[in-house]
Amino acid sequence: MSELYPHIHPDFQHLMLLDDERRIESLHEPLWINYPKSDHIIQYLGQMLRYPKKPRMQGVLIIGDSNIGKTSIINHFISLHPDSMMEDEFQTTRAYKPVIYAKMQTSEEKDLYISILQNFWSPFRSSDSLTKLRYQTISLMRECNVRMLILDEIQNLLRGTAMKQRIMMDAIKNLSNELMIPIIGAGTQEAVAVLSTEPQLNTRFDTITLPKWDMDKNFRAMIVALEKRLPLKKPSRLDTKEKALLIYKISRGNLGDLHRLLIVSTEYAIRHGIEEITVEVIKKHSWIMREDNRAREIIFDTDTAISTKG
Repeated sequence: MSELYPHIHPDFQHLMLLDDERRIESLHEPLWINYPKSDHIIQYLGQMLRYPKKPRMQGVLIIGDSNIGKTSIINHFISLHPDSMMEDEFQTTRAYKPVIYAKMQTSEEKDLYISILQNFWSPFRSSDSLTKLRYQTISLMRECNVRMLILDEIQNLLRGTAMKQRIMMDAIKNLSNELMIPIIGAGTQEAVAVLSTEPQLNTRFDTITLPKWDMDKNFRAMIVALEKRLPLKKPSRLDTKEKALLIYKISRGNLGDLHRLLIVSTEYAIRHGIEEITVEVIKKHSWIMREDNRAREIIFDTDTAISTKG
């Protein structure tokens, strides 16, 4: 098999035994590729996870554009530190949850606790009082020896009034104080404004920026790594100058848009029997490039599987 498709990574050779539709389906499975910035972030979070507990733990705010890869990094980090069952010193089997992940949807303190409680098997009622939900949250996190709390989409706290934002930030600070654990926030550039509502909390968070990629050897290396995972029968040689420049122009250095461009281009190449990503195929999917925040309208036509406008 590897002799037939030497351009494909050994871990993905099995995909070439599948029919066209199943090869296309495989494109939408979760994919993780290490690169220097992601490695540094994951290593740093790992160090924080091992820090001894103390009353004032330092946190981190990871910021970057939408679809830049923040959540992928977080999910991969969580996968490296899964839940487990262990016996304590009293030979009682206990659940250990080293990392808790919660997505921020609103600026309501109650919703914060509900998002955290959804990580546990213990039942709770969202209609319970704020005091009860707070107590249950802290008790379960302490019982399961939680070492880190990750709050994603933290910029959504800005949806509330200044008072609600301040109350929420106090709640986050109190969780860190009570449990003596680091809190990791992730969000867009707007997330920085969230911390400004509480000066004391602002000093507790260092900032890591996840920038767009530059058109350099690292970007071309990323393209090569991604191409090795695309189930195409022919090599596409995406790192050639013309293709790499075109891919960068369309994706604008956004990792999520880059990945999507390669997925739709691969799907097109499979469906049309081309089996490689040519310059023409890449240009056909230049609609991936979004110049503003308008939603892209999906259009079906006879020539392409999917195209868009807007």
